[in-house]
This record gives sequence, C-alpha cells and structure tokens, in this order.
Amino acid sequence: MKILVTGGCGFIGSNFIRYILNKYHDYEIVNLDALTYAGNVDNLKGMDVKRYQLVHDSVANGDTVNGLMKGVEAVVHFAAESHVDRSIDNAQPFLITNVIGVQVLLDAARKAGIKRFVHISTDEVYGSLETDDGLFTETTPLAPNSPYSASKGAADLLVHAYFKTYGFPVCTVRPSNNYGPYQFPEKLIPLMITNLIEGAPVPLYGEGKNVRDWFYVGDNCRAIDLVLHNGRGGQVYNAGGECEKKNIDIVELVLDIMGKDSSSITYVKDRPGHDYRYAINNAKITSELGFKPEKPLRAGLELTVQWFRDNEWWWKPLKRRLVSESKGFWG
Repeated sequence: MKILVTGGCGFIGSNFIRYILNKYHDYEIVNLDALTYAGNVDNLKGMDVKRYQLVHDSVANGDTVNGLMKGVEAVVHFAAESHVDRSIDNAQPFLITNVIGVQVLLDAARKAGIKRFVHISTDEVYGSLETDDGLFTETTPLAPNSPYSASKGAADLLVHAYFKTYGFPVCTVRPSNNYGPYQFPEKLIPLMITNLIEGAPVPLYGEGKNVRDWFYVGDNCRAIDLVLHNGRGGQVYNAGGECEKKNIDIVELVLDIMGKDSSSITYVKDRPGHDYRYAINNAKITSELGFKPEKPLRAGLELTVQWFRDNEWWWKPLKRRLVSESKGFWG
C-alpha cells in the first residue's frame, strides 16, 4: 500500500510513520508537511528513502495535493495547527490549515478515487465535561470551546458531509491527550521533563485540577492503524488511554520519576476558557476493531522521560527557539 500522510513531521504523525514502516515492510509513505513551528524533519531522521518521501508544502495548496494523489491508496490526515494557546493568540492559521486544508484534501482524494481517508481529530471537539461523571461517546454533540477545537470540529463536520453527500470512504479518529517521544516541548509533559533536566521550574495552570485522558502515542498509532485497515466508512472512532488524571497528578508522577519534589512547581494564571475534563469512551473501537490501550501510565512516562534524557540534541534547539519567541506556555 502507498499512503499519503499529512503532517507527518509532527508529533503523532512521525510516530505513526515509524510505526507503519516498521510493521508493514512493503508499504510506502509520502509525507506532506508544511514544516511550520511544530514540524521537524529530525522527527523522521534515518527513514528508508526507498519507502519514504517528504514533500514540503501546505495541505491547502491544491496543485501540490492533487499531484501527490497519483498511485496513493489511502490518506491519513494529521496536519493541523494544534496548540490551544496559539489559537487564542491568532485563530486565522488554524482555520486555513484545519478547515480549508481538509476541504482541499477531500476534493483531491475524492477526484483521485482514494479508497480510504482517515481524518485525525481530537476529543476537544466535544467541549468540556464539567463534572467527574460521564464519558464522551461518538454521538456526544460537538461543543468546542477554543478556536483550535472549533476549527477541528468544523473539519469533522466537513468530513462527515463528504461521506453523506458523495459516499466518500472517510473515517474519523478522535484521540485523547497523547504523550511520548518527539512531542514538541511546549506541551505539558515534554515541557515539564525538559525544564527539570535543565533545572528550571515546572509551570502549572491554575491549581492543576483539570482532568485529561492520557494516551501513549504508540497505543494511538495502533488505534489509527486498525481504523485505516478495518474501520467502517463514515464512522467516528474515539480512541483513549482509559487513564484519567488531573494535571497535578501527572506533574507529581513525573516529578517522582525524575527524583524531584513539589518545590519544582510554579503555579501560573489559568488559560482563558480552560476546559475542566475530557474523558473518552473506548467501547466502539474496542467492540468493532478489538483495540485496547496497552501502555500503563507510569511505564509510558518512564519511557518518555528516558527518551528526552537521551535526545537533548533534538529538543534543546526547539527550547531555545521557544525562549527567543517568549513562548513559555503549554497546553
């Protein structure tokens, strides 16, 4: 199979490409990436050039996208502006990439007769659970609360419309909060790990009581692989780690793994409109495709901590750039 992956130089996309090429030795991947701030060619350093090709351009460029569809059997669409705080500062890039880019891809893929289009969304399109009860299911109404999640929700609706209007074979995956190797260091877990390695404090929004479902990126790649090969057309699949934790709990666990204590925490003013809780119901992807998360939280965090300790060459230049841009936030 030849797969067009968009945004493959990002965190989840690069992990997915590595996963697919390691698992399927006769697969080829074309990676279309605009290489914006979170896209990093070093995420895929050492790929087999016989089975992997990088094309540097935007998903919103119709000429490029149409040209890349030749010989492709499936599209897996990761490319997105994805950082909530950046969307609060400036929403326009999110609309261009996350909505117009999806429309361009869908039109090109439909014209080319692509057999499967997998759209990677987010649990944030459901909005916020305001209590500790209940879970997001695939039929939960969309109620996004940030410009980022609103742009992703719009894309989800567009993908659904192409299935209903044209019968185009799309699937949507809505994962929960991923963590693991190659995650851009403005996000909570990599920012925390790299700050602690450098002897700096860990910033924590508000009181750290916001709840997320934490999902090791390798497990997410397995889930997406299952949807790619066996998902039903027109369907949405939630994919989560079945691991709800408050942000403060994640911080304290990483502190423990790294031999630090709570004196390393610096509490900062909360983000505007900060959603209280996300929680995924995995029943559909489990019953239909047999998916279950495998990586326990502590084991996944230990692997992630060790990866960042072993790969300072990768993250230190990114941290220097964030400092120069005065971007000390995380999401």
